[in-house]
Amino acid sequence: MIVRPARRTRDVREYYFSRKLKEVASLDAERKASGKEGIINLGIGAPDGMPPAAAVRALTDAAVQPGMHAYQSYVGIPELRQAFAGWYARYYGVKLDPSCEIQPLAGSKEGILLVSLAFLDKGDKVLVPDPGYPTYTSASRLTEAEILTYGLKEDDGWVPDFDALESMDLDGVKLMWTNYPNMPTGAPASMELYRRLVDFGRRHGIMICNDNPYSFILNDSPLSILAVPGAKECCLELNSLSKAHNMSGWRIGMVAAAPDVVAEILKVKSQMDSGMFRPLQLAAVEALGQGPEWFAALNAEYRLRRELAGRIFDLVGAVYDKASSGMFLWGKVGRDNPLVAGWKRAGCPGRPGAGQTPEPATFGESVSDAALYGAGVFITPGLIFGKNGEDYVRISLCARPQVLENAYGRLEGLVRF
Repeated sequence: MIVRPARRTRDVREYYFSRKLKEVASLDAERKASGKEGIINLGIGAPDGMPPAAAVRALTDAAVQPGMHAYQSYVGIPELRQAFAGWYARYYGVKLDPSCEIQPLAGSKEGILLVSLAFLDKGDKVLVPDPGYPTYTSASRLTEAEILTYGLKEDDGWVPDFDALESMDLDGVKLMWTNYPNMPTGAPASMELYRRLVDFGRRHGIMICNDNPYSFILNDSPLSILAVPGAKECCLELNSLSKAHNMSGWRIGMVAAAPDVVAEILKVKSQMDSGMFRPLQLAAVEALGQGPEWFAALNAEYRLRRELAGRIFDLVGAVYDKASSGMFLWGKVGRDNPLVAGWKRAGCPGRPGAGQTPEPATFGESVSDAALYGAGVFITPGLIFGKNGEDYVRISLCARPQVLENAYGRLEGLVRF
C-alpha cells in the first residue's frame, strides 16, 4: 500500500469471527462440491428467530411514508428514548431520564468503541476480563490504552476475585469492563456482585462499564447494575435489542449513564453518523413494548436448545453448567477427549495438511478442530476469549433444534469411528 497503516492498528487483528467464517464458508463450499452436507455453524451468537411482529409492521409501515428517509436527530427520537426508559423501569426497576441519561446506539458493540474513544487517552489503563468479549480488548488497543486483564475462574463462579483486584496496581485505571450474564461462560448476574462492583468503582475512581445484552436470555429475573444505589456515580450500562428481541441485524442498542457521561459519548458519536433510520427507531419502540409473554416464549425455546447442546457436550466429554444463562453453552474439555480420539483414528480427515496430526495449542482448540475438520461442525474454541478459556469450547444456542440434533449425529459418528 502507498502509506503505512496507523500505529494503533498494529496489535489489532481482524475480528476472529470475521476471519474464521471466511474459512468456514470455504470449507462449506468444498463439502457441497464433493456431495457432502454443508458446515453446521454452532459458533456465532446470531439469533435465528423472528423479531416481534409489531416491530416488523412498524418498520414496513413507516418505510413507505414520506419524510421518513432524511437525516435523524443524533440523540434519537423522543419516542425511542422514552421506550428505553420504560423498558428499564418495567424490567430492571431502574429510573432513567429519557432526555439526558439514554443514548441510542447502532448496537451495543458500537458503544464499546465509543466509550473507549470518549474516555481513554494513550497510556490510560483498562481492566478487561479473561475470559471476555474480544472487543473490549481490541477497542482498548485502538485507543492505545494499556490493558490489565483480571481473571475469571470457574472455581469462583466466573466472577471477579476482588481480593486480587485490590492487590493490583490500579494507578491510572479509568475503565473496567464487566458483562453479566457472562459471555462466554453463562455465569449469571447478582445484585451482590453488582453492589461490590459499584463499591469498587467508587472507591478507586474507576468507571464500571457493564455490558448487559444477555440479561433476558435463560434468565427469569433480568438485572441492571444501575439498580444499585449510587451506581450512576461510577457506572454506565450498554444494552441491546439484538439478543432479547431477535434483532441482531437491525443494530439497535443504547447506553444508559449519568447525563455528563452520555454527553461525552454523544460528542464522539455525533462525529461518526447522522442518526438512526427513523423507521428502525419506530420499530424499536414496538419491540421494547413487548410483555413478559414474549420473553417466556423466547426462553422456552432456548431451554430446549440448551438441553440439546448439553447432549453434544455429554457426547464429547465436556463439563458444563446445565443451568447457565445467555445464549451459549460453555464446556471444559481435557486431553483425553473422545471426539479428538475419533478424529485421529479417522486420520484427521479434512484438516489442512492432511495426514499430519499436529497437536493444536490448547484442548479447546483441538476439540474445535476435530469437530470442524472431522465432522463439519463449527464449535468455537475458548482461547479466543482469553487465556482462561483455553481448555473450553462454546456452543451457540442460535441454531434450531433439528440443526443441533444433526450436529449431534455427525459428532457421534466421529466419536464412534
